[in-house]
Amino acid sequence: MEVGWIAAIIIGGLAGWFAEMIMKSNTGIFMNIVLGIVGAIVASWLFRQVGLTLPFNSALINYLITGFVGACILIFVGRLIRR
Repeated sequence: MEVGWIAAIIIGGLAGWFAEMIMKSNTGIFMNIVLGIVGAIVASWLFRQVGLTLPFNSALINYLITGFVGACILIFVGRLIRR
């Protein structure tokens, strides 16, 4: 099941916001959305490479978790680059 653009923005914003809270980052709402959406793309690719699938029946929950994990990865990599 694919999510639409509006749902992707909302889910991306939530995923980015959760990642911002966990990673103790201060990125703002626009970057939260970007991190969540791009993070979902990055994490989806990584999950496929290692053969990991999420067990939830809800595509929205899968996208939220994937976006969160990907956003955390992007925040971590961004911190490494800035050093």
